[in-house]
This record gives sequence, structure tokens and C-alpha cells, in this order.
Amino acid sequence: MTTIEVIRPGMLTTVQDWPGRVGYWHVGVPPSGPMDDLSFRIGNRVLGNSEGAAGLECTKAGPALRFPDSARVCVAGAAAPVTLDGTPVPMWQSVTVPAGGVLDVGMVPGPGMRCYVLIAGGLQELEYLGSAATFTLGCFGGHDGRPLRDGDVLAVGVDPGPASARPARATIEEQPAIGHRWQVAVTEGPHAAPEFFTRADIETIIGTDYIVHFNSDRTGVRLMGPKPQWARTDGGEAGLHPSNIHDNAYCVGTLDFTGDTPILLGPDGPSLGGFVCPVTVVRGDRWKLGQMAPGDTVRFVPVRADRAPSLGSIDATRRASMPLVISTSSDADDGVLTRFVGAEGTDVTVRRAGDGGVLVEYGPMVLDLAMRARVHVLYESLSASAVPGVTELTPGVRSLQVQFDPAVVTTAELVDMLARTEESLPATDQLVVPSRTVRLPLSWDDPATHEAIQRYIHGVRADAPWCPWNIEFIRRINGLTDVEQVQNIVFDAQYLVLGLGDVYLGAPVATPLDPRHRLVTTKYNPARTWTPENAVGIGGAYLCIYGMEGPGGYQFVGRTTQVWNHRHPCDSRSFEPGTPWLLRYFDRIGFYPVSAEELLDLRADMAAGRGDVDITDGDFSMAGYEQFLVQNADGIAEFRAQQAAAFAAERRAWDQAGEFAGQLAS
Repeated sequence: MTTIEVIRPGMLTTVQDWPGRVGYWHVGVPPSGPMDDLSFRIGNRVLGNSEGAAGLECTKAGPALRFPDSARVCVAGAAAPVTLDGTPVPMWQSVTVPAGGVLDVGMVPGPGMRCYVLIAGGLQELEYLGSAATFTLGCFGGHDGRPLRDGDVLAVGVDPGPASARPARATIEEQPAIGHRWQVAVTEGPHAAPEFFTRADIETIIGTDYIVHFNSDRTGVRLMGPKPQWARTDGGEAGLHPSNIHDNAYCVGTLDFTGDTPILLGPDGPSLGGFVCPVTVVRGDRWKLGQMAPGDTVRFVPVRADRAPSLGSIDATRRASMPLVISTSSDADDGVLTRFVGAEGTDVTVRRAGDGGVLVEYGPMVLDLAMRARVHVLYESLSASAVPGVTELTPGVRSLQVQFDPAVVTTAELVDMLARTEESLPATDQLVVPSRTVRLPLSWDDPATHEAIQRYIHGVRADAPWCPWNIEFIRRINGLTDVEQVQNIVFDAQYLVLGLGDVYLGAPVATPLDPRHRLVTTKYNPARTWTPENAVGIGGAYLCIYGMEGPGGYQFVGRTTQVWNHRHPCDSRSFEPGTPWLLRYFDRIGFYPVSAEELLDLRADMAAGRGDVDITDGDFSMAGYEQFLVQNADGIAEFRAQQAAAFAAERRAWDQAGEFAGQLAS
């Protein structure tokens, strides 16, 4: 087998394939894959590879590679100096490297951020969950789940051989136009005016030249621009900031307002979260996210979803060589495809989520487990039907995201099918689902969470109302007398898992079954840039266990053990064979106290495959739960009234301090 030796790895060089890791969005696994998939696919075509064959993505500075055996390569993407044994060679065409030759890809001077090294035959790496794409935050895929290092040896497949039907170079018309000013085609939705943003906000979003922030990466492109006015004062149970919503699924390319900060979510971005998204980049323009560099300007151009640019064929890629997006109209429907009354008299809203997705929402914007049960019934029905063209089904708190291939099923056909399916579903009060009780250790107010708060204070924002101690903030905003009450409530509660992948990797979004245990907070604004793996936090009315290190916004209460098995496919006693995520929908999580030192030992055992979690089988009955609520209605109402008064007082204090006016949120 042909090999490649890494002499110099470059700044951030990873193995990627296309379309990446599809089919695991519902458990918080992003697709990964090349951020500029257009350049990647064209480079593979030049060599006669399949479009998705694994190759290298190079960020800003490329690698130096020695080829012990002869091979053909193509370097595509942003312009960079490329030499073969010290002699310059062109990009965008097949180059034969002689045995012992060294290919050197230098610094991308700009415009652009990423170039790609494709090799005839493709790189051969072990697949993880069906893909060789590297997800560095999750430490899996690619070459040992990480960027390349000096001395790495890569394996290459069999060269398919140059074929006369395929060009040896990409034409100028095929090569994407990469500059410093970007026009990006977007569709409206899922969260536009007038429910979430004002009309003026939407006009600002599509009329502003946003600036790309230096703190951008494969998880998302952070933008700098004007603060929205917002069409509402807060997010209610979902959080104090008007950007907060009950957690739902995102899609790659969505413009996610994390508080007042807009971020274009990338291929390593989160699958589930609690922030509004007014527009979504169409699939044919997502490649542009991979070439946006700090200081570049970005202008959003609304287009009709059924006329969105596609990159499904070679001819279609030629539009990428034109820097402007030509659009004469948008859908002008605020991202709402339809509203109808479901079989049980429940209001159903179907929102657009890009040109290949819809978001089905049940009921008003409040936390109602009956609505989550309705979502589950729809999810189960669609999963069993295996609808042609549907690629992902991701439940949220009161919604179900359906991702699909418009070449197989149109949006109109999908919406009609969803309405017909809803009419045929069984009654919600008949729902009885498996519901295991999962007991997890919790190191209360863990030192790792204090480190994260200090990093936030010194690196992001020092004057946040929830600093320096998140637990005190939780006490205050819920009207509790002392922090011991917060601790007692968290340990007494049973948290029902409503979604997985809240941020990443099987991380649950869960809420207490007993509303009297339902502490309500707001999320960080701006979000943290670092959260320790398996930190436990509360945001809105929800609890999350972070599946891995990364950004986050929930208020910390402590830290627990792993909810994702990084030893997969090795089996662990607490994980189902072949399944790296610990939890399931409708599991009930309960915590027991351990010290910080005990937790470190438990985490070490779990990481080594020796750990175990106490799991007891059971079920959840919607009818039984409704009866519980009726029996405890008075106590629940009393707790909610106390909580509402404290929440309102905190909001007034924020208003007086200028928090909502943006004086402190910049």
C-alpha cells in the first residue's frame, strides 16, 4: 500500500471525507467533513476519485509531505504556494509526485482560509460511525482523532488512474471565487419576525456587512455586527435573554444568535441548542464558510428556497466562480411554511430550516411534557416509515427537525406527508415508553467549573450577573433562601431526558419531572468559550451534562462522569454494545453526591472501561404523569409564583443596569 510521510503538519491539518458523518445528528454528532466542500469535491474529481474520498484539509498553513512511492495529487481551495521538490507547481490540477518526492504547501496569504490536498485513491483511515472525517473536539475520526503531527504516516488507496473522460485540471469556471467580501444566499427561518425579531431586525440582518471575528473555527464563524432590538423582552422558561428558546435542533449553516452574538454554525457545530436562528445559508453556499477569514465582510442575500443554488452537479458548481448572489425575491413568509391544528387539537407550526430541512413545533412556546410526548410519537412513526429522502430526525423539547434531500422529496411533499402522519398518530395520553432510571455521581460545585468561570471572567466578560458564582445566581433568580436549597433540589430531582446532543456527544437536555424541582435560569451572554467535559449546568428550565470540552452557556452546579464512551467500539458495561452514547430519550437521571476526588477516580475508571453506572429499567406513562400534576397542583402553583416573582425582580435589576440595552453585553 502507498504511504505518505508527514514532514511538517501545518497549522491545523486534518483528514476529512464528504459528506462526513451522516445519521447521528440526533445524538449530537456533527457531520464534520471539509468546511469548503466545493473545493474538496472538485479536487477529487480532477484525480478521478469519488467526490467524497478522504483527503486533507489545511487551515491557513499547509503541510510538507514525502511520498516514498509515486502518486498523483491535486491541491485545491484558497491560493497558497505549492512546490514539488522545491519547484513551484500549480493548484487545481493533477500533479504527479515521483517516488521520494516532497510536496510542500505553504501559508495561505489570503484571501481565504483553507486549502485541500487530495490524493489519487484517497486516504485510507479507519471509519468511526461510518466516516473517516476528523472531529477534533470529540477526539475521533481521521488520523487518531486529531490534527496531523510530525512523523505521522498516512495510507493511500489504489490510484483509479487518469481517465480520458475526466479533466486533468479544474476549469476557471469551476474554481470557486474566493475574496474578502462575501455574499451568501440564505433562506428565511426557522426563527424570524415577528415572533422573535422585529421587522427592523430582519432588515438589519440582510442589510448589514458583518465582520468575521478572529475567534472563528470549524464549529462556527463568529460575526460582529449590530445588536438586535428583539421582538420580545425575554425567553420565559427558556431563559432571561430574548434569544433564548426551548432547545431545538440546529442545522449546518444556520445563523445562530447566542445572546446578541451571531454565529454561522459550521460542520463541527452543535446539533441541539436553545438560541434563535433567523436565517440559514443554503447548501450550495455553505462552502463559503470554510473560506471566511478574520476581517472579511459577510452580506446575507435572501433567496427563495425552491430556487436556492445547488452544487449537486459539475455544471452547477460553475456558479461558484461568480462572486455575487443574484436574487430578486425571498419567500417572504417569515420562515413559517404552514400552521395547522393536529389530531388532538394541538397547534402545529412547520418552520423552514434551510433549503433541506423543516422544524415541526407543537403547542405554545412553553415547557409541556405532553408536547414532548407528541414529538416522540411523530419521531417514532417517521423513523419506522423510513421515508425516502429523509436523512436526519432530531427531536427537541417541543419540536422535531426533519432534514431531507430536496432532489428526492420536495418541501411541499414533505410538509403534506407530515400533516397526514400527524392525523394518524395515537393519542398522547396513551403513550407509555421505556424509561430507565440512571443514577450518576455529582461533584457539587466542582473545582473544574470554578476554573471555567474564572476563564470566562478574565477572557470573555467580568461583569456578568451570574459571576463569580453560578449557584448563587441560581438561588437568587429562583427566590430561594440559601444555596443549600439549590443543592437539595438538584439532588432530590429526577430529570427526564428530552433530547440528546445538547451541545455535543449524547449530552442530555433534561427537565425535572416535578415542576417544584424545575429551577429556571438564563444562559451566559456571550457564551463561554470553554466548558469542562461532563460539567452539569442549568439553562432555562433545563439541565445539561456536557458531552465534551467546548463552548457553553448553562449555569454550573457541578460535574459528573462520562455520558459518551470514547473507547467505542470497545464495549463498556454501562453502554449498549456498539453504541457510544449512554442515555436514551425519556431516561430519568438522578444524582448522588461524591467529592471532587472521588469523581476523578470514577472518571478514570470509566475512561479505562472499568466503570459502571447504576441503571434500572422502567417506563414512563403520560397518563400517570398527568395524574401526578393534578394531585400536586397547589404546591406546584405556589412554587411557580415564588419563582416568577424572583425572575421578574432579576429582570428589573438587569434592565436598570443596562443589560438589555447592551451597555454591559458588548
